[in-house]
Amino acid sequence: MIDLILVKDMNAVADLWAPDGIAEFPFAAGNSPRVLRGREEVRAYLAHYPELMDMKEVTALTVRPTVQTDTVVVEWTATGRTVVTSQPYRLDYIVVLTARDGLIALFRDYWSPLSAAAAAGGLAGLIDSLERKDV
Repeated sequence: MIDLILVKDMNAVADLWAPDGIAEFPFAAGNSPRVLRGREEVRAYLAHYPELMDMKEVTALTVRPTVQTDTVVVEWTATGRTVVTSQPYRLDYIVVLTARDGLIALFRDYWSPLSAAAAAGGLAGLIDSLERKDV
């Protein structure tokens, strides 16, 4: 999956999901979705990623098996540049991934919405969306 993201083949990334696979983002904030249900929702979510973030390299990658043979915990760090600002970024991720029949059944991504928004040049927009929800 990381290799496909690096070459910006988001359709191929989405094809790694089972048709009924789930992507969860427990720390999502603002206008970001917390759950995507099915491959096509994942595909739609990923479609514009290359227009926002230009991931250049994964500088650290650790895969940790679990007692469940179909589940791993993946820790990784991505570096690149933000398309809108051309500024470099470094983002850390922790993902719990469960596979079924060679496809992603559950992808639980513990990313930081604050770090991602800052990297994408959208921190003010994230803060604004959070403040509007409290009103």
